[in-house]
Amino acid sequence: KNVRLPFLGVGKSCLLLQFTDKRFQPVHDLTIGVEFGARMVNIDGKQIKLQIWDTAGQESFRSITRSYYRGAAGALLVYDITRRETFNHLTSWLEDARQHSSSNMVIMLIGNKSDLESRRDVKREEGEAFAREHGLIFMETSAKTACNVEEVLLGKE
Repeated sequence: KNVRLPFLGVGKSCLLLQFTDKRFQPVHDLTIGVEFGARMVNIDGKQIKLQIWDTAGQESFRSITRSYYRGAAGALLVYDITRRETFNHLTSWLEDARQHSSSNMVIMLIGNKSDLESRRDVKREEGEAFAREHGLIFMETSAKTACNVEEVLLGKE
């Protein structure tokens, strides 16, 4: 399974690192192009290698990262709950995901940085409403505290 993580500076790389290595690294370089992570998981008694493609959020890499939708089982549209502009760009990224993927790809909407509740700029209800309107699964996560990271990447609500 492949999962795509779009947007700049919302914590995609931190989510990947938390899932694959169970650690949080607050300072790291911006993703240039695509980074790859993998982890063996047990699903229904079967060992499955979950491959995660962490794509750059910069607009300049968008044409390159579009190819990573092909063959993906799922995509995570990640926004930062403390930065409204990341939420405001969801429609554009969702159109990209739907246009360049198979019709049966599962798409989840992820509001990241839930540990920063005091700095919240996007209400949980807004994320839920966007997800409901577009037929997406919704969850909030914190790559820092690992809250809901396993649940999101293993597809558990």
